[in-house]
Amino acid sequence: MSATLRDRLVIVLVALVLFVPGLGAVHLFDWDEINFAEMAREMVVTGDVLRPQIDFKPFHEKPPLFIWLQAACMAVWGVGEFAARLPNALCGVLTLLVIHGMGGRWRSALFGRLWALAYVGSILPHLYFRSGIIDPWFNLFIFLGIDRIIRVFNDRGRRDALWGGLFLGLAALTKGPVGVLIPGLTVGVMLLWTRLRLRVPVVPLLWMALALAVTVGAWAVVDLWRNGPAFMQAFFWRQVAMLTTEDAGHGGFPGYHFVVLLVGCFPASVFALHELVRPSAQGGPQRDQRRWMVVLLLVVLVLFSVVKTKIVHYSSLCYFPLTYLAALRLEHIWTHRVAFGRSRYLLGMLGSLIAAVVIAVPFLGRRPDLLRPLLAADPFALGNLDAQVHWTGWEALAGVLLLAALVAAHFLHGARRYRSGVLVTFAGGALFVTATLYAFINNIEAYSQRAAITFFTERQGERCHLATKDYKSYAPWFYGRTTGPTPPEEVLFHGPVDRPVYLSCKVTSVEAVQALGTFTEIGRSNGFVFWRRDPAEAGTQ
Repeated sequence: MSATLRDRLVIVLVALVLFVPGLGAVHLFDWDEINFAEMAREMVVTGDVLRPQIDFKPFHEKPPLFIWLQAACMAVWGVGEFAARLPNALCGVLTLLVIHGMGGRWRSALFGRLWALAYVGSILPHLYFRSGIIDPWFNLFIFLGIDRIIRVFNDRGRRDALWGGLFLGLAALTKGPVGVLIPGLTVGVMLLWTRLRLRVPVVPLLWMALALAVTVGAWAVVDLWRNGPAFMQAFFWRQVAMLTTEDAGHGGFPGYHFVVLLVGCFPASVFALHELVRPSAQGGPQRDQRRWMVVLLLVVLVLFSVVKTKIVHYSSLCYFPLTYLAALRLEHIWTHRVAFGRSRYLLGMLGSLIAAVVIAVPFLGRRPDLLRPLLAADPFALGNLDAQVHWTGWEALAGVLLLAALVAAHFLHGARRYRSGVLVTFAGGALFVTATLYAFINNIEAYSQRAAITFFTERQGERCHLATKDYKSYAPWFYGRTTGPTPPEEVLFHGPVDRPVYLSCKVTSVEAVQALGTFTEIGRSNGFVFWRRDPAEAGTQ
């Protein structure tokens, strides 16, 4: 067996063990996870696979590729959390294989291994492969497209151009025109950085544009023929709005994404920052590869710092160039057997802070009275604390695991066993993410949304309407397993209805629901209040 094949088998096995178990152990989270899963469920229910729908009405925010993947999994494994998250677990396997192979082609087999290790051993890059959000596939397609763009600029090959257009087209079919905007900006900034010394391969880029147009057009033309221009027009203006306005609850300060990457991509972020500040010696093609990665990192970071809506996963494409830069530093340490340098201190401080927070949470969970004064101004958050969550204290072992890995790496470093220190740091990071998910995710979900999810799940099979008041949620449709569109609010709240209407609101909206005069309270739980309206109240019986 060749070393390359052995590496690939190890990556596949480790990735499957890390990403697949427990995918269905906890409810999907509002908004994004349930949003995408509900679109996939409605594809399965209606059989209409060309146009994304929510509440059985056209949904103009996302194209269909990721939804197709989820719907395919639901067709095989049934509608549920496991099927909704499985596509990203498989994307995790593929992503690690891609960067391992790409790293081997760009630099060396060692670099490919270290790049894959840096990716899987960091918090958010690892965590996203256990989610049901759209970004892992979107980012992978963009990065594959950028790899082909780099090849085109190096040798101007038509074959690479066609593959690049295909990948960028798939990115656009996954999330929209940002899948083309980011590579385009990256090329533009790279040309400016090199003062236009890069030779622009015009003909191959035209081939790439053609392949991109054909890929996107394969779906867009059919949708236009079936549904007219309504979806495309609404989709375009929705993308403009997302880039130019701030979604409610998703604002942030200008340095938001820098902090997200520094903490969320720990420990790779520490080594990447060191590499950015003090580059390891690079020459020839390897210097150009590094430039491309730095430009991509800066383009994404600046673009989504300028965009008014601040959401954690907007900067998730940075995980590729960031872990690439980290792998450069790790390769330097590994090859030359040199110390971590100043990154050792930031590694210890930031890692200890993360570990301390994780260790503290279970004990705070056992003493919610300590948190109540801090949340006195938020009745809903106070209600969340009433959830019956069983903290044993053993959950803190996840943080202890990270701290132990950092301490072990510290002593290995002190003994000049730098390679072992690298392995322990990132293997500990991967195990820390897994342990934290198993220890915490169910309890977090119990506080944040489980009461409402349970309320809607109990309505499955009942002929009724489900709705929320004063907060946005996709849970009524997915967990209530609705089979048709929900009537407008004015009908649900005041008009004639032919079946019971069940409503969920936060405790802060009780007076608003009471003012409607048509609902009767039927229960409260953990900050949520539940209501019922019967058909007789509308005079239909």
